Amino acid sequence: MANLIIVAGAAGRMGRLLVALASRDPAHKIVGALEARGNSALGTDAGELAGVGKLGVKITDDYASIAKPDTVTLDFTTAAASMEHLEVASKAGAAIVIGSTGFTPEMEARARELAQKTRTVIAPNMSIGVNVLAKIVAEVAAILPDFDAEVLEIHHRTKIDAPSGTALSLGKVIASARGVEFAPNAVFGREGITGVRPDGKIAVLAMRAGDAVGDHTVIFGGQGERLELTHRAQSRDSLARGALRAAGWLAGQKPGLYTMRDVLGI
Repeated sequence: MANLIIVAGAAGRMGRLLVALASRDPAHKIVGALEARGNSALGTDAGELAGVGKLGVKITDDYASIAKPDTVTLDFTTAAASMEHLEVASKAGAAIVIGSTGFTPEMEARARELAQKTRTVIAPNMSIGVNVLAKIVAEVAAILPDFDAEVLEIHHRTKIDAPSGTALSLGKVIASARGVEFAPNAVFGREGITGVRPDGKIAVLAMRAGDAVGDHTVIFGGQGERLELTHRAQSRDSLARGALRAAGWLAGQKPGLYTMRDVLGI
């Protein structure tokens, strides 16, 4: 039986890509499409907007009317919108895959609470490669505890949050592997006479330029050598395909909060 997919943000770049890929895959079926109130795409056919022909699925702003226990929602919108959608999904028992970033600590706490009421995957990056990178980074951070750790990321000029959720998650992976808390040890920028780099700090630095989909590099610097681990997203397809994989996996799970590492079994 095909996975019944709802795409939130269906008029956006990622939403249209998700509609297009899911409509071509017999393992998935688009049954709903969602946009914000007042969006000019409301009422249009999601398939036609995505360039794959008419699907008979009109874009709506009423998520509660389409969120059902047998559906999986793919949400790459904004942190605020995703929280609203998670509230609805938790009440309806509808599964949801969230790839939005920019959550505040309060939002994260509420999301963890709501996620227990339905099947939920929340991941700052759905790319399979990035999640493999995170596993490797954890191993290296533990093996090289005295090496300086720096996380660099670059994204397109229209990304509204910085650093990226993926970069922050990589920083947290390093901290966890070294048995320390991330927040008090994080460095997010440098300017002026900064002095000698303090031991044990984890730097997370963001760049914004052009249409870069998303590159993440983790540098471990020692004396006389350094190790660099890099993942480059060449298109948004990697994120969309990861999300669809998560949707297929999540459909058969018990209520709870999961990550892409759960999805991939790593």
